[in-house]
Amino acid sequence: MHALTRSEAVAPTVADVHAAAERIRGQVVATPCLHSRTLSALTGAEIHVKFENFQFTASFKERGALNALLQLDARARRRGVITVSAGNHGQAVACHARRLGIPATVVMPRHTPFVKVEHTRAHGAEVVLEGEALAQSFQHARGLAAAGRLAFVHPFDDADVIAGQGTVALEMLDSAPSLDALVVPVGGGGLIAGMAIAAKARDRRPEIVGVQSSSYPSMRAALHGRAIAGERNTIAEGIAVKSAGRLTRRIVRRLVDTVEVVGEPELERALTLFLNVEKTVAEGAGAAALAAVLADPGRYRGRKVGLVLSGGNIDPNLLASVIVRDLVRQKRIVGMRMTMPDRPGYLARISQIVADLGANVLQVDHRRLSVSLPARSATLELTFEARSAAHAEEVVAALRRAGLDPEILPP
Repeated sequence: MHALTRSEAVAPTVADVHAAAERIRGQVVATPCLHSRTLSALTGAEIHVKFENFQFTASFKERGALNALLQLDARARRRGVITVSAGNHGQAVACHARRLGIPATVVMPRHTPFVKVEHTRAHGAEVVLEGEALAQSFQHARGLAAAGRLAFVHPFDDADVIAGQGTVALEMLDSAPSLDALVVPVGGGGLIAGMAIAAKARDRRPEIVGVQSSSYPSMRAALHGRAIAGERNTIAEGIAVKSAGRLTRRIVRRLVDTVEVVGEPELERALTLFLNVEKTVAEGAGAAALAAVLADPGRYRGRKVGLVLSGGNIDPNLLASVIVRDLVRQKRIVGMRMTMPDRPGYLARISQIVADLGANVLQVDHRRLSVSLPARSATLELTFEARSAAHAEEVVAALRRAGLDPEILPP
């Protein structure tokens, strides 16, 4: 494995990307790049999705990790490798290191989602949870690497890793050579750097658009000479990188057309669209490219656009929360508060009105003891599920016809 100074100094070439494609062929999935009729209709662009969540470890990271591991000499393989990861790169290194008979250690931040930690361990790696953020995990991993004379497989700022990730663009442009733009999630920058090297070497050069979470716009900030303080929560933890790579930012500055940012609502909407439209699971980072198109459809309207769905490793509890939040935004789950007479059977009457219209009561909070109400009154907070926003309005209208005055609670 290259020393850090080498990996930061030498950018891979398109020949390196093609060599990586030959090296890893048959050992990772040549994932499909498919035209989405529904997403195209929603955005006004001709959308093609590269399903990197179809990899065995559900992420594009396998490409770069494997390309780097295959170039270790025999001595380095015996000693083993170490890396730092918030999840996907660690799983990729662990999976292919075990397959190649290489001992692997993965240092992960303490807040890494449980599903990613367990999957990494299941692939045979020793997992060390250290640091509140990746920067602290990196420092700890460097110390372990020096002490154990382990090869360090950088998650993004390494020429071999970058070349491996660039094979995503080769496959996309072989499948859909007339794409006008490639929209790519960006964390440390390894994926977009490799893809830009591959794509800009073509006769027909597509626009390369990077996408970051507005909570961690590290690459965008680096390109403008600014530092960031990315400490907020984001569902796109796979691209929540506080500092862009040194090598990757040089490549991005030279070859990438622009880096945009998207907010949490756009990421959540894109994630649920992948689930509902494409029937596929995307993690927050994996949905970033679609989020960018949804946030600015005019930019892409009428163009052929390739989106990289970069990964599908999402904590089930987070996925469930995002789905419910989307139902609330669509007004398919509605909360309301009302004052009602405190007499037997009245709560049942309200429930029957809701049921008769085919809505489903999810939660009831019936309060009789509030001193701010008349003695024979009660407060009812009721949450129900409807088929659509229009159906929810029918339910509310029916309650009003029954003499009640429901107040719709904000999401």
